[in-house]
Amino acid sequence: MRPEQWQAFIAQFAQLSPRQRIAGADLLRHGTPQDAAIRLIEQTAQAQLHYPACKSSHFHRHGHAHGLQRYRCMPCGRTFNALSGTPLAHLRYKSRWLAYAACMLDSFSVRKAAEHLNIHRNTSFRWRHRFLALAKTDRPHRLHGIAEADEMYVLESQKGSRRLTRPARRRGGHARQRGISNEQVCVLVARDRTGQTVDFVTGPGQLTKARLHACLPPVIDRDILLVTDGHPAYPVFARELGIMHQAVDLRANSRVRGTVHVQNVNAYHSRLRGWLSAFRGVATRYLPNYLGWRWILDARRIMSPESLLKATLGFFPHMTVT
Repeated sequence: MRPEQWQAFIAQFAQLSPRQRIAGADLLRHGTPQDAAIRLIEQTAQAQLHYPACKSSHFHRHGHAHGLQRYRCMPCGRTFNALSGTPLAHLRYKSRWLAYAACMLDSFSVRKAAEHLNIHRNTSFRWRHRFLALAKTDRPHRLHGIAEADEMYVLESQKGSRRLTRPARRRGGHARQRGISNEQVCVLVARDRTGQTVDFVTGPGQLTKARLHACLPPVIDRDILLVTDGHPAYPVFARELGIMHQAVDLRANSRVRGTVHVQNVNAYHSRLRGWLSAFRGVATRYLPNYLGWRWILDARRIMSPESLLKATLGFFPHMTVT
């Protein structure tokens, strides 16, 4: 490279984002993106490497394929690699996985990520949901202290379906009925004062106490104070479960009474709605994946492409989620 070309090249460094600078430094340290991704995959899987079918950890090396070390399981004789049994098994273009993980952390759309990485939009869509398959499960096990719960409703969507169970809506459209009906899908969000959050897609139509019993008991302490709005299902649920409950009457302009409020969960709803709107409609069947994706961004436990790739393989940050 000529000196003048080198000067023009380094002059562009100031335009790089922080994540692009990290990726460039990693490229200089470790070689090609393919090498960096494979090295990370091999190192991550090595700690708990086993054949997924029979769970045996007795194996020996058995050559290489597609850049990865292959192993032969001694009890059953089958071969496998570090990606076997993971959501990334049988996918191609490993050299672009870290860059795609960076796109997900930046909330790129399917088409924008595809254009950025020069891959087909269907590949981008497939990768999105493979990357979220395990990463979305990194959730708190229980909520403690004061927990706020509230529901939000999104229009039911059959986006991408070949056979619709209702007349098609043009460009998203609107519900045919006013208010809450089976055309709306209920998303229940519960959040404690430390920011730990759980969410559930409870199904079409209004929230009921039966749906609350199906979702909340495994994830809340029995000495918790549950704070909600005035929906009639919450006090009945709390009484039957034997937990304390306080309701906030939003219509009476008493949104905050000391520590009794639902401001935190409503703020989360606002961030979630604003973030979902950029995707111009999310298919209802994929809604749990998007809720997990939003939690990844909001909790800030996964902040680098390398961490997201590890989470996709089932290895999460060391910080304990309680």
